[in-house]
Amino acid sequence: MEDNPADVNLIREALDEHQVECKLIHIRDGQRALEFIESLDAEQKPSPDLVILDLNLPRKPGSVVLEAIRASASCPSVPVAVLTSSDNQKDKNEAARLGASVYIRKPSRLAEFLKLGGTFKEMIGRTSQ
Repeated sequence: MEDNPADVNLIREALDEHQVECKLIHIRDGQRALEFIESLDAEQKPSPDLVILDLNLPRKPGSVVLEAIRASASCPSVPVAVLTSSDNQKDKNEAARLGASVYIRKPSRLAEFLKLGGTFKEMIGRTSQ
């Protein structure tokens, strides 16, 4: 759940770099993310294998989305990687309190961003065992 198309492309490249075969669903704002979670619950659809969540989303903040994920009937144990530009300790503490699996500050260098694919692959691997 990311509003920046450039960051979505970098995430896609990072996943490709680490041979992560997946369907990437891009949700651009917090309100749509909440609607997506509600639809999973209402239609009893399978949960995602991983959520990559920006805290700074339009319409509803990522913290509200994370809280909804953890309260969801479909997604309570889905790994959530908070990927954000914030290095604020308050944000880190809040994400941990709400159940984020990992908190990652968005790297400024391409090589570092691409390495995140390995982290995401590992997180997905843990849920499929």
